[in-house]
Amino acid sequence: MSAVYEKIVSLRSTLEHHAYLYYVCDAPELSDAEYDRLFRELEELEALHPEYDDPNSPTKRVGGKPSEKFAKVRHEVALGSLRDVFSLDELQTFLDGIGGSPLYSVEYKIDGLSVALEYENGKLIRGATRGDGTEGEDVTANLRTVGAIPLSIPYTGRLIVRGEVFMPRKSFVTVNEEREEKGEPLFANPRNAAAGSLRQLDPKITASRKLDIFAFNIQLCDRTFETHSQSLAFLKENGFKVIPHRVVYQSDVPSAVETIGEERASLAYDIDGAVIKLDSLALREEWGELSGRPKWAVAFKYPPEEKETKLTDIVIQVGRTGVLTPNAVLEQVILSGTRVSRATLHNHDFIREKDIRIGDTVVVRKAGEIIPEVVSVVLSKRPPEAVPYEMPSICPDCGEPVVREEDEAAYRCTNPDCPALLQRNIEHFVSKDAMNIDGLGGALVHTLIEAGLLSDVSELYTLKAEQLEPLEKLGKKSAENLIRAIETSKQNGLSRLLYALGIRHIGEKAAKQLAKAYPDIEAFFTLTAEELTALDDVGGVTAQSVVNFFSHSQTRTLIDRLKAYGVKTTEEVIQTEGGAFEGKTFVLTGKLPTMTRDEASALIEARGGKVSSSVSKKTDYVLAGEDAGSKLTKAQQLGLRIIDETEFKELIEI
Repeated sequence: MSAVYEKIVSLRSTLEHHAYLYYVCDAPELSDAEYDRLFRELEELEALHPEYDDPNSPTKRVGGKPSEKFAKVRHEVALGSLRDVFSLDELQTFLDGIGGSPLYSVEYKIDGLSVALEYENGKLIRGATRGDGTEGEDVTANLRTVGAIPLSIPYTGRLIVRGEVFMPRKSFVTVNEEREEKGEPLFANPRNAAAGSLRQLDPKITASRKLDIFAFNIQLCDRTFETHSQSLAFLKENGFKVIPHRVVYQSDVPSAVETIGEERASLAYDIDGAVIKLDSLALREEWGELSGRPKWAVAFKYPPEEKETKLTDIVIQVGRTGVLTPNAVLEQVILSGTRVSRATLHNHDFIREKDIRIGDTVVVRKAGEIIPEVVSVVLSKRPPEAVPYEMPSICPDCGEPVVREEDEAAYRCTNPDCPALLQRNIEHFVSKDAMNIDGLGGALVHTLIEAGLLSDVSELYTLKAEQLEPLEKLGKKSAENLIRAIETSKQNGLSRLLYALGIRHIGEKAAKQLAKAYPDIEAFFTLTAEELTALDDVGGVTAQSVVNFFSHSQTRTLIDRLKAYGVKTTEEVIQTEGGAFEGKTFVLTGKLPTMTRDEASALIEARGGKVSSSVSKKTDYVLAGEDAGSKLTKAQQLGLRIIDETEFKELIEI
């Protein structure tokens, strides 16, 4: 064995040891400078001696070559999910069902992304996402960049470990600050950020996001264990960062769950619940599973975190349809891991119903763990000078009168040329679900308007790279990429264009339905409200809104310009007669493991089915994913057929 090889092996071992102390034990012994020196020395030796390359070298943690796509991985042992309980009473019902006084492991339910890590001969050979539980995606290159994942372990037998990848709150704040500076859309929460980071095709991007992981289960091992606690101890001995947990008797489980709830706000990462599972593996075997979910475990879901803060002002934002939306300005508070200083107040009726006043102390939370909202007012802390809030009578952006239409909660600006409407209309037009022009954020839209380069959405298609380069220090490459994205958007088709135009009451679903029924935009200039209401799910208000929009001379001019610039104004309609879902109605609820709702909807509609937004007796299938809500409950009450993604895929193959 050469001296160079021995030196390389020694450096790898040293760096892995200190990475373990830093990422797993939180007890570093080397300075960052010394670690970086050793790291660079190893990089130089490996570059000079490629014959000693090792995919598990610490140098691989910085990210390898970008991938074109992720390969599919069939899980040797299924990565199942747990049944949720939402109250201590429901938890007690579960415990009473088990009976006796067994030991339980009560663990943090990390709000992240589940993965499987596979080891052979002490080396990490593959890492995959959970996917639908039976099949995931190979993200090994990205997982190698996570410092807390051991690339080599003492145990040389076969081992598959399940863990939860997450983004610490500190990393989340840093990532969003960087994205804000670049004018990129912010991640909604750490879980969203972790999922997006782990599925980057370029591992270097994943490496920059500073992800972390907790191992919480052994899926497969050549060794046997009597208890879950023993298996976690084994993982810890082999260098894994193990899920924080406590082993308690059945009678102490509720107290342990409440304690974790109290610890929640002080943690460095997000949890959305506690996992309660039998510690004895023999008892788990006895209880088994039901519909793919273990009968020996549940996940207790905590209600959204709520905090008090002061409402210092109410500001008005003018939307793309002219609606004035009041927003609360708050004294900054940390909520679900993010800094919150604004919250929506919806409309004047909402403010009046809750009697929200400037100067009040209010209770805030995140609706769906994403959107900050005001829950209530702490009346005992109301200052004597606080007065009821009234909506403005003139638009704050253009100074024109504001009106409240009959039978509507919304106040609207009456000026069709209001600059706020132009800004919001363009932002909506370029958004992901509309024309999907990547790289054109709100700040750049504002700059283009201020520079006189945009006076309506059609002028996007007149922009040149040389006009963009000097703006906001975009640079040549960014300007060229943006022009390329604008050019690509021309081929999106009619359904996206109809949605992008911002017609009142026309969302993505309605736009697709209209484009399917009338695949050329020219038809809309002569359609009547009666013809439109003949379509399924198109009501009188929606139909009249479409007719009104296409009756304006400005609309005719706009469409003519878009056509002249090469924007596609027709739709390619796929005939679906006789499809597998012909005459069937689906309702989608919750988050699906491997596909978006839009993707699932497209598969249904391509096979002749219909996707509805509400559950009724006429619903044939309810496709339910994780965190399914009231729609699932109603479907259960009506006795409807409820399927998961796996069953859905089986139906597609009929």
